Amino acid sequence: MKKQLLLAITLLMAFITAKAQKPDTARMLVHYKFTWVKDTANRDHPYTENMVLYIGQRSSAYRSYDGVVYKAQFKKAWAEAVAASPDGRPMINRHGVGSNIEYYQFPNEKKLFTEHPIFMNNYFIDGEMPAIDWKTSGDTATFGGLHCQKATCHFKGRDYTAWFCPDLPVRVGPWKLNGLPGVIVDARDAKNEVVFQFDGVEKAVPAPPKAGPTVAEKDMPPIIRDLDDDMNLIGTPPRTIKTTQKEFDKLQESLRKNPQAFAQAVEAGNRASGDAPMDHIMIKAGPAPKGPVINNPMELPEKK
Repeated sequence: MKKQLLLAITLLMAFITAKAQKPDTARMLVHYKFTWVKDTANRDHPYTENMVLYIGQRSSAYRSYDGVVYKAQFKKAWAEAVAASPDGRPMINRHGVGSNIEYYQFPNEKKLFTEHPIFMNNYFIDGEMPAIDWKTSGDTATFGGLHCQKATCHFKGRDYTAWFCPDLPVRVGPWKLNGLPGVIVDARDAKNEVVFQFDGVEKAVPAPPKAGPTVAEKDMPPIIRDLDDDMNLIGTPPRTIKTTQKEFDKLQESLRKNPQAFAQAVEAGNRASGDAPMDHIMIKAGPAPKGPVINNPMELPEKK
């Protein structure tokens, strides 16, 4: 307990004394064990994933921590493959790990941006921060040395209970949850079908200086260049296409109707802009796993 309190104090001091920058920089990370009962006929085997919330002075980024770890491992494997390749033509198997959708909250601007990949491109969807009618109570609890307060709400068809830390005065949380006077460190719906369970807090570690790419950046495919992105920077991610939800829905519909034509159009567009993978660098994509039955979406329709 003493170590937890010392960690909490260190985190709070770093958070309070830090100066705002543009773009915002993560000061601390809150980890969650995310659980989602996608199939109500198979409640004993819910979807689970390690997630993380990067928290800055005025914004946040919520993403898969499993994906962050795998990205670091893949970056190392790529460097080793380039060094071991006699002709500079490494072939690497890259299997997707974790969910690939990220959420960026900017409370001051009331903006919620969603980064969503389709095929070879990443799209940055411009949206509004959802307004949530929270009811706070006097109940308190401690999570990892952080003193938290209880709040409840009805959001996207579910009744949620959340715990937020007033000592971390940024109105952000995991996924789309937001609007409390402190970071939401734990939240779950009344049926425990959607759970963001607190799994630790830590100070953000500055990214090490870049040692320089193994090959010229212009000759690297986007999938490799993205490995050098600083995860602590919270802003518009590089090499993303900014769009609206309406336009993004049109893209998804085009992909659904004719996947082959959609893929050819995207590849042609990327080659025209110089962002297509070069022929001398080959990346072999792993087969996409079949997803489970989803009869219980996170966002439920409201009852009339």
